[in-house]
Amino acid sequence: MKKLTVLGAGLVGKLIAIDLSKSYSVTAIDNDANALEKLARNTNIKTKKADLSIEGTVRKLVGDSDLVIGAVPGNMGFVTVREVIEAGKNMVDISFFPEDPFDLDDLAKNNGCCIITDCGVAPGMGNLILGYHNEQMKVNNFRCLVGGLPFKREWPWEYSAVFSPIDVIEEYTRPARYVQNGDLVVREALSDPELIHFENVGTLEAWNSDGLRSLIKTMNVPNMIEKTLRYPGTIEYLRVLRDTGYFSHETIEVNGQNIKPIDLTSKLLFSKWKLKPGEKEFTVMRVEVVGQQNGLRKKIVYDLFDQFDDETAFTSMARTTGYTCTAVANILLKGKYANKGINPPEFLGKDPACFDFVFNYLKERGVDYKIRTES
Repeated sequence: MKKLTVLGAGLVGKLIAIDLSKSYSVTAIDNDANALEKLARNTNIKTKKADLSIEGTVRKLVGDSDLVIGAVPGNMGFVTVREVIEAGKNMVDISFFPEDPFDLDDLAKNNGCCIITDCGVAPGMGNLILGYHNEQMKVNNFRCLVGGLPFKREWPWEYSAVFSPIDVIEEYTRPARYVQNGDLVVREALSDPELIHFENVGTLEAWNSDGLRSLIKTMNVPNMIEKTLRYPGTIEYLRVLRDTGYFSHETIEVNGQNIKPIDLTSKLLFSKWKLKPGEKEFTVMRVEVVGQQNGLRKKIVYDLFDQFDDETAFTSMARTTGYTCTAVANILLKGKYANKGINPPEFLGKDPACFDFVFNYLKERGVDYKIRTES
């Protein structure tokens, strides 16, 4: 039986480990004893406590793995992927680190590694969809709208997170890049707000966020944009916090102590944003691809509405992100894709067999994208 190592046992890492343990030997590694204890109840999963942020730890722990899954916070992601490559292992990663993954491309190729980055819902599925259609038609416009929200809107945040607060705050501070008429445009996050109605949810607020990531470099499409979805009114209070300096990484002195405002803010928000046990939440996503095929204008729209699973108690964000990751893990383990180097999901999407496998895998687990085509 093939051996898999899952680095990170948070809400998404836990789902990944459980799903893959049905077919493979899985070891989950985390520094959180409570998270590992929950996983240890599954007799098919081995657990190991370790601080993955210590240099060299990852290289040592993945030595006998056939595949490594990266589910660590974004600020640890780049170094974690680098150490996996240095260990000569293939990997599927969902850490969504801010650094350019292609900086590791030569290292991965030299070490004979196939590394799939940004393999979640967004980035992830949006990339896969665009990669597929860009091979089938001349794409002129790509738009991805995505958000994860609680059903119950509680003051003051009307938000709950399954990821670490620092990773969420990155969406509110990192400049948003998009492509317009073939040119790269950089705007501040939270810019260009618009209200959009979704059938199962109602009206949500969308704003520019930096979710295109690798697509800017890999796809020659003249118009591409990604926006984050939240409940209306969110932009206003986030701008107040951001522009006051609560999200700053610059050290300030307070009563003789040097602190980073972002550290204090994330500490305060962790308990406020933490998803409560049994709290129901949902993921909503819309991907639009517009272009020409066989001389005719064509528009393909993918709509996803997914919600908390009562039977498994898995959050929707864990399901939509985690099952995408495990689908691609199975593709690699079955030898259906083995391109060496750094491979964002749009590279897999170019292969119709990989594209169909992921969508069928997700549908079997209740993550069902509705697709409509307009000519």
